[in-house]
Amino acid sequence: MNVVRFERAVRMGAKNLWQYKMRAGLTILGMVFGVSSVIAMLSVAEGAGREVQEQIRRLGSNNILISSQKLPQEQFSGGQSGGTSQIAAYGLTYEDANRLAVRVPYLVSSCPAKVIQQTVRFRDRQVETTLVATVPQYPEITNHRMLAGRFFTKTDMDKAAPVCVIGARLARTLFAAHDPIDQTIKLGNDEVYRVIGVMGDVYTAKSPELTNKPLWFVGENQDVYLPLISYFKRSGDLFMHRTEGSSTFEKVELHQLILTVDGEEHVMPAYAAARDTLRTYHKREDYQIVVPLELLEQSKATRRLFNIVLGAIAAISLIVGGIGIMNIMLATVSERTREIGIRRALGARQRDIVMQFLIETVILSITGGLIGLFGGALIPKIITLLTNVKTVLTPLSFVVAFGVSVAVGLVFGIYPARRAALMDPIEALRHE
Repeated sequence: MNVVRFERAVRMGAKNLWQYKMRAGLTILGMVFGVSSVIAMLSVAEGAGREVQEQIRRLGSNNILISSQKLPQEQFSGGQSGGTSQIAAYGLTYEDANRLAVRVPYLVSSCPAKVIQQTVRFRDRQVETTLVATVPQYPEITNHRMLAGRFFTKTDMDKAAPVCVIGARLARTLFAAHDPIDQTIKLGNDEVYRVIGVMGDVYTAKSPELTNKPLWFVGENQDVYLPLISYFKRSGDLFMHRTEGSSTFEKVELHQLILTVDGEEHVMPAYAAARDTLRTYHKREDYQIVVPLELLEQSKATRRLFNIVLGAIAAISLIVGGIGIMNIMLATVSERTREIGIRRALGARQRDIVMQFLIETVILSITGGLIGLFGGALIPKIITLLTNVKTVLTPLSFVVAFGVSVAVGLVFGIYPARRAALMDPIEALRHE
């Protein structure tokens, strides 16, 4: 078919569809919903997957996270029932940290920490928050960034200095718009600490810039950070939990230990060494080991599966749209039987008839696909605006949705087109 005949066939197809605007419009609407739903569902899946992976990356792909874990069958020692205190000892110890520092290969740094829920007070304001007693390299290992002042140093640790760093949100809550540096706060049982710095959230590529921004407007960090030695000398390792008629003391030397190795390729050998070392010295598995790199790989696999499942579900609507195209084209063939007979009698070949009906099918598919692309770009933005759910539009989702819509239209248009082409010209001319 030369270019002139093809252009004439396209004009004829558009004219035929325009004669039945309502029917063609409803058919196109099915393709619009199909394409839009494919793009929207893939964007939601992509957004959710990236959000999970971003959270895992914040833990550090070169890190191994070990935390104390209280077992359900934890047995108390030295306690009696009926209002008497009981003591439960479990979890990581200072000796564990020393052993792992020696036995784990490729280790760059080790960051122990106590993590306790406590009340922090400044004058007449008080907030329940998380206290993190740790070591000076904590911000570098966890990728936090300082907003004002400084983090505590090795000298502060050696002197067990009563200093602390507070999160940006806590600074806003306790000090309003005032500078918290060099102010004193009280922790727990009126232990006094001097604020030497304000720390923000975990730093990412999308973190807001700090230029011209007051520190109390940046970040949601509400924790308090202080030297591990300072906390130990003032509060020790016992933590009391009160219940009706009794109180329980838990002895936990370290709640968390972050091991950092020199490269992602060495994470798994280091993890194996840490696991074997802890199994040797712990009769019970009162600890938990998390490898962010392993979680990241699992997340990527889950994300791929999630995209396939959601894409398949959304593709059903495209198939429904394709069935709609087949229905309208079959109806068109029945209505235009006499026209087909006349064209055949005047010399039109079977492939000319097939081409004519396929062109009409493609027009419906492309029109519905193009409108669907616009809807697919708009729906995720509405979802994000109304629900605050992260969505990510990718070029691949547009290509896949549009390509599938055209392919579905062609597949479902072939049967009506062949049915029209295979009609007997004489019987078609007799059709009323």
